[in-house]
Amino acid sequence: MNLSLLSRYAFFVSCVLFTLVSLAFLQHQWLWPFTLLGAALSLIGINDLLQTPQAVRRNYPILGNIRYLVEGIRPEIRQYLLEGDGDKLPFSRAQRSLVYARAKNQGADKAFGTLLDVYQDGYEFIGHSMRPAAPADPESFRVTIGGPQCRQPYSASLFNISAMSFGSLSANAIRALNQGAKLGNFAHDTGEGSISPYHREHGGDLIWEIGSGYFGCRDQNGHFDGERFAEQARSPQVRMIEIKLSQGAKPGHGGILPKHKVTAEISATRGVPMGQDCVSPARHSAFSTPIELLQFIASLRELSGGKPVGFKLCLGHPWEFMGIAKAMLETGILPDFIVVDGKEGGTGAAPLEFTDHLGVPMREGLLFVHNTLVGVNLRDKIRLGASGKIVSAFDIACVLAIGADWANAARGFMFAIGCIQSQSCHTNKCPTGVATQDPQRQRALVVEDKAQRVHNFHRNTLEALAEMLAAAGLEHPAQLDARHLVRRMSATEIKLFAQQHVFLKPGELLGEAIAGEFYARMWQMARADSFEAAQA
Repeated sequence: MNLSLLSRYAFFVSCVLFTLVSLAFLQHQWLWPFTLLGAALSLIGINDLLQTPQAVRRNYPILGNIRYLVEGIRPEIRQYLLEGDGDKLPFSRAQRSLVYARAKNQGADKAFGTLLDVYQDGYEFIGHSMRPAAPADPESFRVTIGGPQCRQPYSASLFNISAMSFGSLSANAIRALNQGAKLGNFAHDTGEGSISPYHREHGGDLIWEIGSGYFGCRDQNGHFDGERFAEQARSPQVRMIEIKLSQGAKPGHGGILPKHKVTAEISATRGVPMGQDCVSPARHSAFSTPIELLQFIASLRELSGGKPVGFKLCLGHPWEFMGIAKAMLETGILPDFIVVDGKEGGTGAAPLEFTDHLGVPMREGLLFVHNTLVGVNLRDKIRLGASGKIVSAFDIACVLAIGADWANAARGFMFAIGCIQSQSCHTNKCPTGVATQDPQRQRALVVEDKAQRVHNFHRNTLEALAEMLAAAGLEHPAQLDARHLVRRMSATEIKLFAQQHVFLKPGELLGEAIAGEFYARMWQMARADSFEAAQA
């Protein structure tokens, strides 16, 4: 028994030992109440170890019940103790409660109206119709991904699991996510950690993310290996290929999996040695210009047998993305999809300055990418996904209204499998077994139970979206646009999303007159042959 396990079970073991020892001294009547208390606590601990729904209790028998006792009285004390300005976690407790409720098939309704300040700057809402529509079937909320150069298009759900790697997440977490995706017929992004055996156990649809480390398709020097890529990419379970240019929480930084989390399984899955930090470089070695990026996309599409290939990025320098758009026009090579991540996106660990101050927020990045593709007459040929703190049906509606075709979520699905946001992902001591490689800790996460919760969260969120759209008089998410959502700008002014943003017209970047000086200047600076800016 290791020290970590001993420390977590110390109180439970102490109760059991005390009960056994005190039974030998029952002739002392004064000891009976303490013996009964020890026996009761021991039974609670045994029940905690055997039950499956609550991972904290399995990892911390007896003591873990304190969390759920506090959770039980939270509605009464929330306003004074648990909410308010002091809650600085990446997601509020209200958001986590929404996910937990939907994952457990519990009602998310609440009494007494909203706790939000509807007169605060930034408050957003959807306008409803005088003639609501009948709610659509959420199972019809799908989008076909695969442009004219794709031979195996994929019908994706409107809501999918965003990139989270095996290595960052435990084997049981990956199993639960993928089984949930299989149950709900939606996609599971592998993250850049490659395709592990645990991704394959339940057969859920995979989006294989390939980062700068080329894990799962690299040679001994860490460079891209086409043969190894083709071997995995042609698996029927792999439905799309996603090149990660950057991620929201640390764009331009690269990533690292500490050596103490690099197990033999991770080493085999990623093709990296044990005993060393597993490093994802900040930049790719397979391409260095926009044209070379598109040539790499064409190569991956051919090697995969014609499956959809695209890329994910957190927008940085605007002229760089416009350079990619110019390269599309010059080469005729198109990605099948683009996923726009926001700088508000999450990660296991990142420098504080990167988390707080680097990269473009998701909505601004999404709108820019959408506008650029519209402006070069390519928007109808390329699908757009969005990710970055998307949890609720309203979050999905917001990104659809400004240009996305579908949405991805990471932490929402992490909450569904039991994450309590302890922010210990990088320590290998996750209390719920979600983000750890410790086999004893991840044992607490029961796959079958959590997989059902993943399925429930996905289904209930899309049902909520269907109800919101129906209230707005809409029958399908494709009808949603920037006219339907509203934002408070000040105490005396509200604006439709359509009034807040510049929306380019089809082909506008190809003509002489471009709406807005910003888009005109960025287009002038963009280069197809280099990510460096031309002289404006």
